[in-house]
Amino acid sequence: MDLSALRRDYSKTGLTRSSLQSDPFDQFEQWFQQATQANLLEPNGMILATVDAQGMPMQRTVLLKYFDRQGFVFFTNYESRKAQHIHHNPQVCLLFPWWALERQVIITGIAIPVSTGESLTYFLSRPRGSQLGAWCSQQSQVISSRQLLEVQFEKMREKFAQGEVPLPPFWGGYRVIPQSFEFWQGRSNRLHDRFLYRAAASGSSPWTIDRLSP
Repeated sequence: MDLSALRRDYSKTGLTRSSLQSDPFDQFEQWFQQATQANLLEPNGMILATVDAQGMPMQRTVLLKYFDRQGFVFFTNYESRKAQHIHHNPQVCLLFPWWALERQVIITGIAIPVSTGESLTYFLSRPRGSQLGAWCSQQSQVISSRQLLEVQFEKMREKFAQGEVPLPPFWGGYRVIPQSFEFWQGRSNRLHDRFLYRAAASGSSPWTIDRLSP
């Protein structure tokens, strides 16, 4: 299939050095709020890239649940494939593909587990069905049918019929501590605007900002 004619020109807006926030967390929050206000589907959906023990990269979409200046937090099964990758190599990359706004944000950093208390606080905020689902999925493992999942779900529903669903010992969060941010804004003629924030080794500002060629 020839896709060479499938193209569009990006012309919504531009991005200048003078319009950027000095702090990348502030810039991200500004863009995230705009993505939310634009009613994008899953504006907190982010592509998480990890690398396995053999150096093979892998990507998948996860949901950002909250962020602050300590980092970007998502939750998963600690026995999953992504968790195994992170255990071997905690260097990860996040990508927010906000195509309706002709934007993307790329964040590189180190993923570390959050505390059990932090995981519990979030787990208790989840819908009960999602809490039960965390107990019945051996994430990334081969299964013979969907029926096995549904049977296990009913077992967990019966097991925890009384009271709250407890936090599974194999489930929790990761915080990605950023080392760099790249803000990408599509422009006409493929002359896109790209600005890279990198953690500074020293100096009055904790971040350096450079424009990158498209």
